[in-house]
Amino acid sequence: MIKQEVVDKILDTARIEEVVGDFVDLKKRGTSLIGLCPFHNEKTPSFNVSVSKGIYKCFGCGAGGDSVRFVMEHEKYAYPEALKYLAQKYHIEVEETERSPEQLVAQDRRESLFIVTNWAGKFFMETLWDTEDGRTIGLNYFRERGYRDDIIKKFELGYSPEAWTALYDRAKAEGHKDEFLEATGLIIRKDDGGSVYDRFRGRVLFPIHNLTGRILGFGGRTLKTDKKTPKYVNSPESEVYHKSDVLYGLYFAKKPILDADNCYLVEGYADVLSMHQAGVENVVSSSGTSLTHGQIRLISRYTKNVTILYDGDEAGIKASLRGTDMLLEEGLNVKVLLFPDGNDPDSYVQKFGSTAFKAYVAEHQQDFIFYKTHILLRDAGNDPIKRAEVIHDVVASIALIPDEIKVSVFIRECSGLLDIQERALITELNKIRLARHRKPERQKASQPLSPDLPPPEFLLGDDPTPTAAETTDTPDILQEREIIRILLNYGEVVAEWEPAQGIPIAPFLINSLDDITFEDPACLAIIRVYKEYMTRMELPGERFFVTHSDRKIADLAISMLATKYTLSPNWNDEKRKIYVTHERERLEGLVHNAIYRIKKWKIKREIIQTRKELETESDEVAIMALLEKYNKYKEAEKVVSEKLGTIVLK
Repeated sequence: MIKQEVVDKILDTARIEEVVGDFVDLKKRGTSLIGLCPFHNEKTPSFNVSVSKGIYKCFGCGAGGDSVRFVMEHEKYAYPEALKYLAQKYHIEVEETERSPEQLVAQDRRESLFIVTNWAGKFFMETLWDTEDGRTIGLNYFRERGYRDDIIKKFELGYSPEAWTALYDRAKAEGHKDEFLEATGLIIRKDDGGSVYDRFRGRVLFPIHNLTGRILGFGGRTLKTDKKTPKYVNSPESEVYHKSDVLYGLYFAKKPILDADNCYLVEGYADVLSMHQAGVENVVSSSGTSLTHGQIRLISRYTKNVTILYDGDEAGIKASLRGTDMLLEEGLNVKVLLFPDGNDPDSYVQKFGSTAFKAYVAEHQQDFIFYKTHILLRDAGNDPIKRAEVIHDVVASIALIPDEIKVSVFIRECSGLLDIQERALITELNKIRLARHRKPERQKASQPLSPDLPPPEFLLGDDPTPTAAETTDTPDILQEREIIRILLNYGEVVAEWEPAQGIPIAPFLINSLDDITFEDPACLAIIRVYKEYMTRMELPGERFFVTHSDRKIADLAISMLATKYTLSPNWNDEKRKIYVTHERERLEGLVHNAIYRIKKWKIKREIIQTRKELETESDEVAIMALLEKYNKYKEAEKVVSEKLGTIVLK
């Protein structure tokens, strides 16, 4: 259990823009920061961060919260683990009692899997550095490959002993359960269901980290020359490790990618290590697997520019073209680089050194579309059928690009490279796009392209989808939420229009609504909190609601505090005499309107209900009572409407 004073210190110290900025590329817009939401796929930023309020809010998928909530949602941490992550980030000491094996087992399953994989990472590192076999076999292998000790330690490389159950025996001795060792793939149980053995025995280990540095799984390379032994063995899929959503080295590359506004994409672990050693740190690897949409979205959080570094294997290059098309479809700018004479990034750095490597990358990278055109044309030769296939293939890639200016440029340039009229390429582009947008899974309407104009933009469906609350809330519920919005944003501001000096807006507003019953449970809960605080002559702060244990209350508070649109601070123009007033400058009208509007909607609902009762009532005395009630409501509606400056039609 973490002491409350430590929790408060963590919450006071953590800056929302720094915490979110570790995972999302944020840009300044008005008084807020925006970026692509890490919780759903989008191409147009709808993810807002308010530095002043310490919250984030996505107006696309509805995700929102404070720094702790962001870490919990993004990394799937429990609340204590999210606090400890932030404490570590800001160098805040967290005192905890030593956990027993029984307490470790009592944690939720996902956290137990993380504990096991991170324990295994330490075990492999200790074996590499502190045992004779580790140093003579594992460490010697890494050093022979040319890796410096600082790089080996930085990436937490390790070695698994040759013994069948070395890891398993240590794990059992330290209280870890078979259930979690099996689930993470650290051990394998034989078909007979009895004996077990270590998956990675006799291999050097490359830990795979998540974005906060925790180990998800491992890649293990054999040091044997036996062709029957697989060169690499990887951790299986688990509840914490999904290889299609992971990029090797991204934990170390996040900031360098942001700084360079470019990401180098390589194939294997060795390429990442060698490039880091050469001083090129904005590099990640798909770890030998085909590129996935999940991996591409990870990259797009940090940059829109990707350079793919290929080795000299043309068969491998052609096989990877499909993955590169996926990068284009996600709106990324893609360049490629082919190393000469069968070299890959690892071998090129080893042969020619850091300076030559950086120079070669800078001079020889080229745009993917032009590269693809060249390589396919070279294979097609003078065969007209093959050249026609090349044209179709190249235009199909261009058709994926969402930026229409880029599309126009590529069409024009490829017209010369392919020796075909620009009009013909646009016609082919039309056919491909229309065919794609007629598929059942594509619901967006499309229109033909004019052969004389650049193709218009096809919107591919990343408009924010209204949440259920946005589409089904009744007017009186919306009015309730407006009351909550005013309380949270301006509750502590003094109601200057009141004769009694020094009264904040919150008590003035709540006391004016004593006759109103709130229907929305979250709104009612917040009103009750304010009333409770007011009995002590206090007011609750934003943090109380943003960090509330009831997610409905926290989500409502975040939604009411977050602002989708902000006015640029440069908008007011003295020269042109253009001035825009801030909401804070007209609080009296805002508060009074909110009071009378919610009263009007509540009265209106009572009028409708009374009409329904009159239609079904047959008793004369009851009818007279209902008529009297109806007239009182109508009179009240008239008074409230006059306050609002509206007219009630009879």
